[in-house]
Amino acid sequence: MKVKQMQVGQMGVFAYLVGCEKMKAALVIDPAGDEHRILQEAAKRGFTIKYIVNTHSHVDHIMGNKRMQELTGATIVIHELEAYALTHQSPQMLTMVGAEPSPPAGKTVKDGEVLTVGEVSLSVIHTPGHSPGGICLYHKGVVFTGDTLFVGAVGRTDGGGGSWEVICSSIRNKLYTLPDATLVLPGHDYGNAPKSTIGTEKATNPYVPVRS
Repeated sequence: MKVKQMQVGQMGVFAYLVGCEKMKAALVIDPAGDEHRILQEAAKRGFTIKYIVNTHSHVDHIMGNKRMQELTGATIVIHELEAYALTHQSPQMLTMVGAEPSPPAGKTVKDGEVLTVGEVSLSVIHTPGHSPGGICLYHKGVVFTGDTLFVGAVGRTDGGGGSWEVICSSIRNKLYTLPDATLVLPGHDYGNAPKSTIGTEKATNPYVPVRS
């Protein structure tokens, strides 16, 4: 599996290009702007983007969906609980950040499903709390955590559908159970480094200690 982390757009989102070098198939996680840059990275590796995967439906993470789909024809993927919100964004919010509405999801997923590009398979982990249908994606020692778990921090829970108790449960029961060496690749660069590990977060994250 080849992974390229890119900070994109005006909201400082980490987008990820994830591809199979053998089959030259890829997906992009949260393409929140700079779509041509993402495509340039894919072209360098000969990748064809098959899926656009949103970790959740907040506007800062989906604002590049329309353009990315126009450029690639890729299928938009989101958790089934976020599919409605994906296409029912606040017009005021879209205008404020200069975003176009997202097309609808071509595929919805739920906990435990697997997304495959070439010989790379990513398991969907449903991690509500930041939003009802937030997901993380896991593959062989790497987890893409969206806005659920950051480096030394966690996602906000004061928005619609957020819950502090729920996000803490998602992190402790879904993410902290992964092997300690698992690389954590978050949705924003909010910590002292752009990546971490599950073991490091369990030991040092002040918001969600291993035991409350």
